[in-house]
Amino acid sequence: MSKARGSYSMVDPSHAPPAVVSVSPPVDFVLGATACCMACVFTNPLEVVKTRLQLQGELRSRGTYPRHYRGVLQAMVAVSQADGIWGLQKGLTAGLLYQGLMNGVRFCFYSYAEDLGLTQQPGGTIMAGAMAGGLGAFVGSPAYLVKTHLQAQTVAAMAVGHQHNHQSVSSAFETIYKKQGLLGLWRGVSGAVPRVMVGSSVQLATFASAKEWVRKHKWFQEGSWLVALAGGMISSVAVAAAMTPFDVVSTRLYNQPVDDKGLGKHYRGFFDCFLQISSKEGILALYKGIGPAYLRLGPHTILSLLFWDELRKFMYQHQGT
Repeated sequence: MSKARGSYSMVDPSHAPPAVVSVSPPVDFVLGATACCMACVFTNPLEVVKTRLQLQGELRSRGTYPRHYRGVLQAMVAVSQADGIWGLQKGLTAGLLYQGLMNGVRFCFYSYAEDLGLTQQPGGTIMAGAMAGGLGAFVGSPAYLVKTHLQAQTVAAMAVGHQHNHQSVSSAFETIYKKQGLLGLWRGVSGAVPRVMVGSSVQLATFASAKEWVRKHKWFQEGSWLVALAGGMISSVAVAAAMTPFDVVSTRLYNQPVDDKGLGKHYRGFFDCFLQISSKEGILALYKGIGPAYLRLGPHTILSLLFWDELRKFMYQHQGT
């Protein structure tokens, strides 16, 4: 059975659920991607809040714009008041599509790298995880683009960033394709690929040691899921610190308005976006949204593991009937 299990914001390839059941690799890929989609349902509200915080005060110096969103809890209340309680699940359908595409590709690529023996080389696991993450981010980029647009949309009084005013996921894809062509669906991918590659690498480099450190200190009962959760939350400190600047740039590139030629009106590309944010908003602006980003990382990974394990057990039981 393949042990391949992706990277940042999904299941760690070196920490798959215990192999208590046997399912074929193709089925396991599907189950793993499905598990990440299920976890997305629970963590999507933090994605909405993160997107709003990252777009707030775009290219404006601190103190020159109204702050509608001030931290995770206040932002969640503000979103609920402006858009209704279901506003916290904006972009969920696009988010699920992204999780399915990205994680499916990552599972397959990492498994292929493992079969070739690349993960047995020094640093091979981290390199394979980063490459798998980058490829998955590229394939899933159109879905993430639409997700960002939809999560940014709100009433005028609470709006941050450009408002694309899509009516639905399907209309968003249709509008972008008609106005910008096929390449328009991959606008912003230059920020998405390094974002996931960095997150993947750091998580793979820290999650195992963090989990082992928690286990040795015997904070929780041996074998408890809380060991993995605590390890994930500790690892997420490093992941969030390393990934958030790339995340902010990615969100800005995805959400910016474009001209008739499909070129961004605010940023020319990844490095231009990075420099503009740093110079106009200050270097700390690259860490906007780090609170919800951190709070999402650990739970999403652990929920993915739990759902994956249960799905494998269910599939095994179903095959036996």
